[in-house]
Amino acid sequence: MSPATLFNSPLFGPNTAKTTWWHPLGDGRIQCDVCPRHCRLHEGQRGLCFVRARENNEIVSTTYGRSSGYCLDPIEKKPLNHFLPGTSVLSFGTAGCNLTCRYCQNWDISKSRDIDTLADSAMPETIAETASQVGARSVAFTYNDPVIFGEYMVDTAVACRQKGIATVAVTAGYISAGAREEFFAPIDAANVDLKGFTDEYYHKVVGGKLQPVLDTITWLVNESPTWVELTTLVVPGYNDTDEDLDRMTRWVVSELGPDVPMHFSAFHPDYKMLDVARTPPQALHRARTIARENGVRHAYTGNISDREGDSTYCPSCARPVIVRDWYAIIDYSLDDSGHCTSCGEKIPGVFAGPAGTWGRRRQPVIIGEGIA
Repeated sequence: MSPATLFNSPLFGPNTAKTTWWHPLGDGRIQCDVCPRHCRLHEGQRGLCFVRARENNEIVSTTYGRSSGYCLDPIEKKPLNHFLPGTSVLSFGTAGCNLTCRYCQNWDISKSRDIDTLADSAMPETIAETASQVGARSVAFTYNDPVIFGEYMVDTAVACRQKGIATVAVTAGYISAGAREEFFAPIDAANVDLKGFTDEYYHKVVGGKLQPVLDTITWLVNESPTWVELTTLVVPGYNDTDEDLDRMTRWVVSELGPDVPMHFSAFHPDYKMLDVARTPPQALHRARTIARENGVRHAYTGNISDREGDSTYCPSCARPVIVRDWYAIIDYSLDDSGHCTSCGEKIPGVFAGPAGTWGRRRQPVIIGEGIA
């Protein structure tokens, strides 16, 4: 995939880039092919995601090089527990989203229709250079879904790879089969949000379909070199039944294998679901137990204080090989290539040297000026 071509659009401004994932229809509209929504647009019209639009009989990306801000996070916050543990990741996102989750917990960014949300700007090479300068081991495309700013993400990932910086896509996996190979080609790790396990939940709460997400996850795990972990936000009364969790975790083991980590995270009331109670810790403990009973070797709880549910255990000798307190690593018993120091079992994931010491810190970064 060649680097995106930027131009100053009279309709959408100077941060507009040409795209490749689209085709014309016989009725005069143009279809965006980046995701399963397949928005069919007239001239000047934006897709549901807000970011992709039609201009001069092609689909363009309207926020290339623009960001809602940059921040150094612990990699465990993505969440990724088996990818360069303890290291820092330079995180950023843009505006808009191709799903309509009623509980969206980054809604001020992902649901934004105000270009002023994108207060910062940087080209891919600048982001890669900044990550190197501030000591980040990786760059994460997050906060909103990178599927909708795929050209910007790919160009940035390529620039990072040239500097030895890893890249992470935090995504709902709602991407078309035709786009996913190019999209994930330069990505080293992905956390995919498997939001639930029924079509009804995806239709009523998420605003999408389940099967395209399952197709993306299956392809990523079985056909790509990208390291994958899964996250499910457990929403009381919506996707938290034992039956749903049982079906989901059985599917993961059957279709993906037992070594794909699963994170069960706590919901808090937000956006259009302010009337739903927070997820009780026991619901996450139950989800983790169901997953483990069904053969998931690495199941975690998230957004609660739970040292047992945060920690990584050797599937061979059952020793805790990474003990975590929230995002901080407090004990580490793996060698530099990820083998248990007690029994020698290889823990699945990406391990390169000793654990990092970044801890829980979250520090804003001003591009060109370093850590704020």
